[in-house]
Amino acid sequence: MKTKFFAGAIALMSFAAAVQAQVTVKDPWVRATVPAAKASGAFMQIQSAQDARLVEVRSSVAGMAEIHQMGMENNVMKMQQVNGIDLPAGKTVELASGGYHIMLMQLKRQLKEGETVPLTLVVQKKDKKLETIELNVAVRPLTYSAK
Repeated sequence: MKTKFFAGAIALMSFAAAVQAQVTVKDPWVRATVPAAKASGAFMQIQSAQDARLVEVRSSVAGMAEIHQMGMENNVMKMQQVNGIDLPAGKTVELASGGYHIMLMQLKRQLKEGETVPLTLVVQKKDKKLETIELNVAVRPLTYSAK
């Protein structure tokens, strides 16, 4: 009887943990900087189990962190801040150079290859509840490309 109870309790805890892990982040990285640089980008793949929206980013290494989008307009590459990125249920959303990405601005120090920096993602779910995801993101070389 005790064995069945414990097996059921473990299964329930596993299910609860899976339900809580609504948003997953894969391969996050931040571009290293030269000593005087005041900005860098953060890149990753994000997947949500249900429709959601990335609405905010924060990092203690930057005075400002924003969600940005790059795109071509009249044969000119333009970058602009966006108020969020939709995360359709079950689909991977790529944050990469040349598209959606995170800008870390007013850097407080140089970001050096091999270290990690803290990054917080805030995701709004369909029910308007917020989920906070705390990451320690690897700093990759200036020349690094994920592809």
